[in-house]
Amino acid sequence: MNTLPVGETFALGIAAYTAGAFACLASWRKPALARRLCCGMALAGGVLEGLAALLGALQGTPVRWRISSGVPLFAYSFNYDALAGFFNLTLAVLAVAIAIYSFGYLKEFENKRNISLFGFFYHILLLALTVVFTAANAFLFLIAWEVTALAAYGLVTFYHEDGETRQAGLLYIIMAHIDAGCLLLGFALLTQAGGSVEFASFRAAGPHLSNSRQAAAFVLFFLAFSIKAGVIPFHVWLPAAHPVAPSNISALLSGIVIKTGIYGMARFFFDALGVLPAWAGVVVLILGVASAVLGVLYALMEHDLKRLLAYHSIENIGIILMGLGAALIFRVVGHPQLAAIALIAAMFHTLNHAIFKCLLFLGAGSVLHSTGTRNMEKLGGLIRPMPVTAFCFLIGAVAISGLPPLNGFVSEWLTYQSLLAGFGATAGVTRILFPIAGSMLALTGALAAACFVKAFGITFLALPRGAESRHVREAPRSMLIGMGWLTMACIGLGLGVTWFLPVFDSLTGQLLGLRVGANLIAGSGFVLSVGTPHGGTVSTAIIGLGLLVLLAPTVLLIAIRARRFARRHGPTWDCGLPGLSAENEYTATAFSKPLRMIFSALYQPRREIQALFDVSPYYPKEIHFESEIEPAFEKRLYNPLQNLILWISTRMRAIQAGSIHAYLAYIFITLVVLLLLVSRQ
Repeated sequence: MNTLPVGETFALGIAAYTAGAFACLASWRKPALARRLCCGMALAGGVLEGLAALLGALQGTPVRWRISSGVPLFAYSFNYDALAGFFNLTLAVLAVAIAIYSFGYLKEFENKRNISLFGFFYHILLLALTVVFTAANAFLFLIAWEVTALAAYGLVTFYHEDGETRQAGLLYIIMAHIDAGCLLLGFALLTQAGGSVEFASFRAAGPHLSNSRQAAAFVLFFLAFSIKAGVIPFHVWLPAAHPVAPSNISALLSGIVIKTGIYGMARFFFDALGVLPAWAGVVVLILGVASAVLGVLYALMEHDLKRLLAYHSIENIGIILMGLGAALIFRVVGHPQLAAIALIAAMFHTLNHAIFKCLLFLGAGSVLHSTGTRNMEKLGGLIRPMPVTAFCFLIGAVAISGLPPLNGFVSEWLTYQSLLAGFGATAGVTRILFPIAGSMLALTGALAAACFVKAFGITFLALPRGAESRHVREAPRSMLIGMGWLTMACIGLGLGVTWFLPVFDSLTGQLLGLRVGANLIAGSGFVLSVGTPHGGTVSTAIIGLGLLVLLAPTVLLIAIRARRFARRHGPTWDCGLPGLSAENEYTATAFSKPLRMIFSALYQPRREIQALFDVSPYYPKEIHFESEIEPAFEKRLYNPLQNLILWISTRMRAIQAGSIHAYLAYIFITLVVLLLLVSRQ
């Protein structure tokens, strides 16, 4: 069926993940061997899956195969098309980086933690993610989806002796089961319409769904995939689970696990449900705007480095949803060119976010590995003992802030262009929505830049603030290599975007029946264009060259001066004061206070000051300051919902009488009601 060995290479990658899982279990009593097997087999599987994705892109035609399950009506069906290949390529890039990083990161687990069990769950998670992206029927998709949730739960709760970790794991698994329930109901609707659990039958039945059934399917799938992706207001599990997991797992969760929600939206909203009405795109766009703005605002208030990064995942998922929502709207109003550009923006930002967010979590993991803390208030001055980690983290921070010439800028620029084009391409209320969304995206970018000035400045610059950051060393070499791989990807995808854009032709061709990659490239391949008469153009390669030209003389002068004159160390300018100390520096709390005051209506901040006096009330001995913001969604949405569920459960306890006669009566009444309903039909 296939001229290139895509299926065989894919199968070898699956075999590597499977063998790695059971090999780790077999080395239960040999932690050093388990660590090598965990990293080595994951690296092999990632390389093979990446090679399969590249071969699939070269071949250009989907590869399908089917394995009997031994159960009537169900089979293990796989479809390696352009969409599956794109997400598997994203997974492979991260799997390779994390595997290399983990060689050094997991060394501290030896004789302290169960590396064998960690390796088992880790490989099962990689295996399940690969199957999610390639499953061709609802049966296999649901199995892989649930295995992904269970494996991720095992990894999130790896530090299970900590109460915060157990609570985060419980919240994660509850939300995972809710999204699985929504998926099950959505698949039931499509199976009834298509007569089969195969995605091909969904695709054939999608255009013929009634308006009510299509709307119900959209709502169910959007709820399921929004929970998995961490879209506001379904995000509560994400900032709880990501910080408590091991750092390499946090990188995988934020980089690709939450992207299964984006994959599901792309697969079903563009490929299986037919052309959705405009209101569906509006819903996706509005929730995308809310997630982007609120995600970055909550990130600004965080002083836990990993929790800050978790909130930024919510922000970037919102940016991706803006592109998807715009594509859905353009598709239904008859602008396929703009729909393709918006879809490319969303998919490209999916890849870019996976890379730079994985890089940032690995950088945060290196900081935690060396200092033992995630609290930025106790860090500072790490750029001197950890220069490579600081540089990699800085590249990730620039990329996530959407600054040129790195990859985050390119996908956000494409999103801007598609949103601005929506004002002239739509009518009515939708027309006003596009410039509002564009302005909110601009606000998000500015706030993200401010947030990462805080994250990088407080963590790596100035003087050490606590004992944790005074005597640290650079991360092990393998951890630096893993971060370096992703750093080069951020730079390469930014400067060489025009070389990478043709990859999206097969993806837009599959989902929209249109290839626009050639229209987005101008200026002999060095200029990125929107391809529309009134669209903008930009060249990251020229911007990068300009920055290099500006920096080169400075670097040259510094090098010449360093050779001609001896290096001297002196104190930092202190405005005439006797000397600066850590107590004189900005803290994370002080840095974010102006924004906390500006957005006080959202944050509802609370502060408490306690002074301890020794002799005189005018001369306090100690002052304790506490400040926190209101967890709005937990307090106003989830806590009342939890109380309602507990109240209903308490009232329903009366049904559990313990009498067999009562239970038989319940069964009899249920049968009578069902017979009446059937007779009416």
